[in-house]
Amino acid sequence: MSIKLVVFDIAGTTIQDEIGVMEAFRLTLKKHGYDVPINEVAAVMGYKKIEAIKILLENNEPDKSGITPERIDTIHTDFVNHMISFYRNSPAIEAFPHAEDTFAKLHEHGIKVGLNTGFTRAIADTIINRLQWREKGLIDYLIASDEVEDGRPHPYMIRRMMEEFRISDPSEVAKVGDTEVDVREGQNAGCKYVIGITTGSFTREELEPYHPTHIIDDIAEVIAIVTE
Repeated sequence: MSIKLVVFDIAGTTIQDEIGVMEAFRLTLKKHGYDVPINEVAAVMGYKKIEAIKILLENNEPDKSGITPERIDTIHTDFVNHMISFYRNSPAIEAFPHAEDTFAKLHEHGIKVGLNTGFTRAIADTIINRLQWREKGLIDYLIASDEVEDGRPHPYMIRRMMEEFRISDPSEVAKVGDTEVDVREGQNAGCKYVIGITTGSFTREELEPYHPTHIIDDIAEVIAIVTE
């Protein structure tokens, strides 16, 4: 059965800013008294960001009574504001080589292009507006983690896209992402292809234990996989 929809992660998969995101996360946590190593931050990339903050606080706060919903919300709000400013103003924000060409070629094959993210909708819109991917006709759907009941690794964002395009069979869907939770999201959704990419947080060796159907080093490799 042919692929009708490919769902791509954003940061680290289609745009080159994963280090900036991790550093923003680290600096926001440090502002609130948590000096978290960058490797710990990398491990939670891909998660819904408010969930990632909760995980990091649980790993770094000796007094668990201090991990309150209010504290998590405050840190998350600071992070969101930081990221919106970053995506609006940083000269480093750009698409990975071959990302836009890959979207266009998928469209030539009649395949829809979806984007999903652990960011909030406000951050996601800031990114996409800056890159003008809607205006260029490169993407068909965008969904963020705060628009569904639970973010990755739950399959709800992918399922929402499937509903939008009236796709009932997940074997007609592929998922592409750079983190553990991207891979598990695709698996939980039942996607035919779950493609890990090494351009973001996780190396090939770090992706392998999660058993994606493919691991690639260049987003352009998606075309051959989903059109075979």
